[in-house]
Amino acid sequence: MYYVYSLKCRDGYYIGCTNDLKDRVARHVAGQVLATADRLPVNLAFYFALENKYKAFAFEKYLKSGSGRTFLKRHFS
Repeated sequence: MYYVYSLKCRDGYYIGCTNDLKDRVARHVAGQVLATADRLPVNLAFYFALENKYKAFAFEKYLKSGSGRTFLKRHFS
């Protein structure tokens, strides 16, 4: 499985994609990921599980777009 996830950070949200959600979130929480190291603390807000790697990365890219951000605000705010 591939996971598209969102972390609630000190200054907003972070969107990412991984095939090992537990390990990736643990590394974010420990400050070992450059993208979120200076945005601690972080907490897992939500995730989507997809079987197809390419669809997962495409969905991550969509969520980072303008219409994807609108989708997230509409459904998760």
